[in-house]
Amino acid sequence: MEFIKKNWKGLFLCLAVAVPSTVLGKLFPVIGGPVIAILIGMLLALVIKNRAPFESGVKYTSKKILQYAVVLLGFGLNLKVVMETGKQSLPIILCTITTSLVISYVLHKAMHIPGKISTLIGVGSSICGGSAIAATAPVIDADEEDVAQAISVIFLFNILAALIFPVLGATLGFPTTSGEAFGIFAGTAVNDTSSVTAAASTWDSIYHLGSQTLDKAVTVKLTRTLAIIPITLGLALYRAKKAEEESGDKVSLKQVFPFFILFFIGASLITTVATAAGVPAEGFQPLKELSKFFIIMAMGAIGFNTNVVKLVKGGGRPILMGMACWFGITVVTLSMQHMMNLW
Repeated sequence: MEFIKKNWKGLFLCLAVAVPSTVLGKLFPVIGGPVIAILIGMLLALVIKNRAPFESGVKYTSKKILQYAVVLLGFGLNLKVVMETGKQSLPIILCTITTSLVISYVLHKAMHIPGKISTLIGVGSSICGGSAIAATAPVIDADEEDVAQAISVIFLFNILAALIFPVLGATLGFPTTSGEAFGIFAGTAVNDTSSVTAAASTWDSIYHLGSQTLDKAVTVKLTRTLAIIPITLGLALYRAKKAEEESGDKVSLKQVFPFFILFFIGASLITTVATAAGVPAEGFQPLKELSKFFIIMAMGAIGFNTNVVKLVKGGGRPILMGMACWFGITVVTLSMQHMMNLW
């Protein structure tokens, strides 16, 4: 009862933001529900003068519900299917992740961009946009403004990719009788699931391929999602080591270990075993949808706690970093596909 009394106003506010954001996100998939939720949250922050009654529930949503969303994301991963059909694109995925992380680290040093924003942009660009940012933020203890900044950058290049890549694919001579080549390209070079879907569906629609491109792109995208596991665990170890160096005291890994990632792995294993036993994959769809809804709720909370003026003022350098990561990933993806005779 104490929990409800303390948090219900903030939870209700985030829920009220998430419902219309979800609907609008489906109507405008290139933008997506999470970005819309952040924008609505920012607008509400400007309108609501007394935020104190909402603070506890909003904080709970931006931290805990975000972690629950990542756990539920695991129910969308059948590890057997992903590894069987996604292994073809695995070398490309590893190279693009490495490229994005190296670029973000170099620009973090060269342009003096804050480390947490740099990490979120690097991970979000290379793995799976908002979902990767959602998983990484608690591990590195990023605040709401860091997350909002990273999501905003990812959103910008999501839209550009969804609009430009089908034209780019045709210009470069991707096969139009099969969706495989462009599906791999979209699945590895586009940041967020909504924009991967938009770009792949556009290719299918233009060349009357049914859902060939979309199916391939989504499978590749799910393979990328698995990189959340080693990345978050690696960041937890790095954070523990850095904390020890700064304080001089022994820091227990347990203090910084992202235990919600273990539940994410558990959810993936449950899905894999259950589908192997004959449970239809569609049975997990409600949990996948709930994961998306929780992410949208959390993004509404993050928007509500974001200083809009500070976000706008600090946006230039992170956008340049996002552009560099995006360009690097695109070039590496195209080069690798060409070298592997996948195009």
